[in-house]
Amino acid sequence: MIFWPVVFWVHFSTILQIVCGRKWNDTGRGTIIFEEAWTIPALIDQITSNVPPVGQTNADLKINMLDIHNQRLAGMDANGVDYMVISCASPCIQGISDQATAEAMARNVNDQLAATIANNTFRFGGFASLAMHNATTAAQELKRTVVELGFLGAMINDYQQSGPDDETLLFYDQPEYDVFWEMVTSLDVPVYLHPRANIAQIQNLLYGHAPWLRGPTQEFAVTLSTHVMGLCTNGVFDRFPKLNIIVGHLGERLPSDLWRIDDQLARQVPEGMPMRRNLSSYWRTNLFETVSGNFATLLFDLHKKQIGLDRILYSVDYPWVAMSQGEAWLKELAETMSSRDLWALKRGLAVEVLRLNH
Repeated sequence: MIFWPVVFWVHFSTILQIVCGRKWNDTGRGTIIFEEAWTIPALIDQITSNVPPVGQTNADLKINMLDIHNQRLAGMDANGVDYMVISCASPCIQGISDQATAEAMARNVNDQLAATIANNTFRFGGFASLAMHNATTAAQELKRTVVELGFLGAMINDYQQSGPDDETLLFYDQPEYDVFWEMVTSLDVPVYLHPRANIAQIQNLLYGHAPWLRGPTQEFAVTLSTHVMGLCTNGVFDRFPKLNIIVGHLGERLPSDLWRIDDQLARQVPEGMPMRRNLSSYWRTNLFETVSGNFATLLFDLHKKQIGLDRILYSVDYPWVAMSQGEAWLKELAETMSSRDLWALKRGLAVEVLRLNH
C-alpha cells in the first residue's frame, strides 16, 4: 500500500522539478547508468533461473534486486556513480499475459518506484514499466509517469506475451503501435528495449537441447535483435524520425554485423519491405547502444568505428553485473581514450539522451 503522504510528496517533488528544473547529482565527473534492475516483492519470483555474479548466491541477487537505498547506493558511492535510472527487472510486465492484470501491475510498479525514490531523486530516476497489450493504454501510462512522476522514459522487456496460453506474442513494429510511438516522440523521451526470457514453448524448442544457452549467453541477443530489426524493416523510424531507442549489451550484437544485414536486406526491397533506408543508417539517427554487461574493449572499438562513439553510452546491468566490474573497465579505457571521449561515454551523452538538464 502507498500512503497518501507519500503520494503527495511524489507529486510535489515532481512539480518542483518542472518549475525549478531537475536537481540531480551532477558532479561533472561520475558516471550515469540506466540499465539497472529493481523489482517489487510481488514480482520477485519472476527471477528464477538466472545466474548471479561470481561470489554471490541467488538469495544475494534477490536481496540486491529489492534494495535501493542501502547496498545499491553504497555501491554507487564506492564506484563513482553519480546517478542511476532504475527499471523493473525483466520480464516484469511483459511476462504477464492477462491485459487487465498487466495494466494494473504496471501502474502499481510505477507508483511504487516513484514512492521509493521520492526521498532521493538527487541520485535516482526511473524508467516506466508498461503493459503493451494496447498501444493507447501504454501511451497514456507513459505520459502519466513522465508528466506526473518525473520518469525519464520507459524500459520495455522485448515482446509482450498475451493470450490464455501465453502463446500470442505482441511486437511493437506493427502500425497499431504507432499511437504509442507518437506519444514517445511527443514527450521526447527514450525507450530502452531490454531482453527477456522466451515463453516456455519457444525455450523448449530452441534451447531444450542446450539449456546453457538460455538467457544472456545467446537467447537474449537473438530474440531482441530480431525485434529491433523489425522496428527498422517495418518502417517505424521512417514514420517517427525523432524516435530514440536504446539497446543494451553493445546493441545485442547488431552493430557487429551491419554489412551483411544491409547486403541481405537490399534484396528484400523488391518484395515490398517498408524500410526506406539501409538498416545501418538508423544507428546514426534513432538507435543507441549501451555497454551494459558487455565490457569487451575490442568489440567496443569496432562499434566506435561502425556507429560512432556518439551512439554509445555507459551502463552496468546491476545487480546482474557488479558496479565494480564496470568501474574497473572504465579505468582500463582511461589508459587509451582521450579524457573528452571517456567523459562522453561515462556521462556526457547520457545527459543529452535522458534530458537530465531539461
